[in-house]
Amino acid sequence: MSDVYAEPTTGADPTDPATLARYTTLRLGGPAGRLEIATSADEIVRRVREAEAREQAVLLLAGGSNVVIGDQGFPGTVVLIRSRGLRVVAEDADTVTVRVEAGEPWDDLVAATVERGWSGLECLSGIPGSAGATPIQNVGAYGQEVAETIVAVEAYDRTEGKVVRIAAADCGFAYRGSVFKYSDRWVVLSVDFRLTRSPLSGPVRYAELARALGVEVGDRVPLADARATVRRLRAGKGMVLDAQDPDTWSVGSFFTNPVLEREAYELLRERAADLGEPPSWPCPGDTVKVSAAWLIDKAGFGKGYTGPEGVAISTKHTLALTNHTGTASTAALVALAREIRDGVQTRFGVTLHPEPVLINCTI
Repeated sequence: MSDVYAEPTTGADPTDPATLARYTTLRLGGPAGRLEIATSADEIVRRVREAEAREQAVLLLAGGSNVVIGDQGFPGTVVLIRSRGLRVVAEDADTVTVRVEAGEPWDDLVAATVERGWSGLECLSGIPGSAGATPIQNVGAYGQEVAETIVAVEAYDRTEGKVVRIAAADCGFAYRGSVFKYSDRWVVLSVDFRLTRSPLSGPVRYAELARALGVEVGDRVPLADARATVRRLRAGKGMVLDAQDPDTWSVGSFFTNPVLEREAYELLRERAADLGEPPSWPCPGDTVKVSAAWLIDKAGFGKGYTGPEGVAISTKHTLALTNHTGTASTAALVALAREIRDGVQTRFGVTLHPEPVLINCTI
């Protein structure tokens, strides 16, 4: 397995629909009705149109790092997004805008921007998946979100049957969300990122990262230092894919951090009074974001907690649910997720919501 993609084993037929597990970082998922590969934006559009002409449902799959596919698989057409490339489309003295194909491995892109002295993505190092998936989820980590640098998204509009360019202001970016998420209308083809010409990172916003770098929150550091430190922190939590480490056979954070209205947050504080102050961050509209990892741990589901059939919470990070033995089922993973969700709800009155996209399964 590469650092970014869940690829088929050596010698395997990449269009063999026997199982989608080989294309997901969880190593879970049943068969596809039909499996096809698209290596360019034009080919992605053509594959989708052909599936529609056959009246088949379509599932787009790139890195497979943020999807949970049911044991029954997907009965329609699965299109593997394997388009590659990035090019500068605009620049001035201070910034550069780079257009990135949807299938470009995300961490390869971050590495390229750091090497070129372009600031804006460095704290998103080590995240698995593809560039085209990042606007869908509004990927974020260590104080950065892709919404801060995205200028536009090129997508195929399946409703109108045409390729469009959507300005960032129209993408509906929110915490781990966008207009693209949970919608079959849009097929992301490429993404434009505007980055700053600078050998230094943006201001370090995340306290854990600042401590690891030995600087104060708000300081800037060399891009390469920021990238290396973020990757080291992620690896320590099992959040950088490793074929030899079962703790990384996951979708990363399974649950989003809940954002609570002020009244709900105060009720949580009352119910957690015997445990200390829940880690939290102020959000717009007098709302408060609370640590899902803290809630899970304090509800009795610590690192290494095991569920049925070899699924478990990562031994390195409470938010990651893993196919720890490599032989589990999606049903077992979903059962563990339900157990955790219900346990947190019972203990704290807070409902956790899954971060990955669920295909033919639900919690």
